Amino acid sequence: MMIILQFLYVILPIYIVAFILYTIRALKGPTIPDHVLAIDAMSYDLAAFLVVLSIIFREPILIGTAIVLALWIYSLDIYISKYLEKKEVGE
Repeated sequence: MMIILQFLYVILPIYIVAFILYTIRALKGPTIPDHVLAIDAMSYDLAAFLVVLSIIFREPILIGTAIVLALWIYSLDIYISKYLEKKEVGE
């Protein structure tokens, strides 16, 4: 259990700093792709963190949550890229 806590003490600050940087980029990004990329990175990191927590705490439900989150962000990417390419919403 001590190894797990030490792992969390090392990984957690890295994730917090990354989330702060992603949030700054998402809020101040000068272009729409910058906003999208920051939100993508934040979401995929959150999914990876959920998988790590699932392994540590042996809770398989978190893996399903991470998969759904990753698929949701992927569909958002496709939707936004179609909008940026054709300037149409929908379909």
